[in-house]
Amino acid sequence: MSQATKRKHVVKEVLEEYVVPSERQQIVRVLGTPGNNLHEVETPEGARFLVSMPTKFRKNIWIKRGDFLLVDPIEEGEKVKAEISFVLYKDHVRYLKKEGYWPEAFLCAAAGMPSSAKERDGAQSPPRSAGEEDSEDEDADLFVNTNRVHYGYAESEDSSDSEEEEEGEEEK
Repeated sequence: MSQATKRKHVVKEVLEEYVVPSERQQIVRVLGTPGNNLHEVETPEGARFLVSMPTKFRKNIWIKRGDFLLVDPIEEGEKVKAEISFVLYKDHVRYLKKEGYWPEAFLCAAAGMPSSAKERDGAQSPPRSAGEEDSEDEDADLFVNTNRVHYGYAESEDSSDSEEEEEGEEEK
């Protein structure tokens, strides 16, 4: 099997299959990537340990901080205590919530809200119309490049408007 065919099958499996964790498997959240195909994860109970990425996922599936994984425990590991068996994307998380397998500790993190925001007292956003909520959901899916400096265009428009008004007054 060629490398491209293998990659196609692995990606198709991860994106299209919906899995339910077995009794031994565990849902964890990625905290960081120290390197060497290892990922630091946190369990719903708060325990932290390293997990390894199997060969079939390497260079095919990318994992970043904040993603959720389904892991199988490794008996002989001291630092590396599990191996990744499945990467959970947004659709998988919705499915697991609907089926009742999603851990309570990860509910606020899966919704895209940091856990500290949930603990804040009384800080709520103003009510919105249904149209505004839909557009905000679509905007949240857009990629934001943090490597580029974003200049405030609204400020430059305001200053150019005031300059044009001053020029108009001088001509009179």
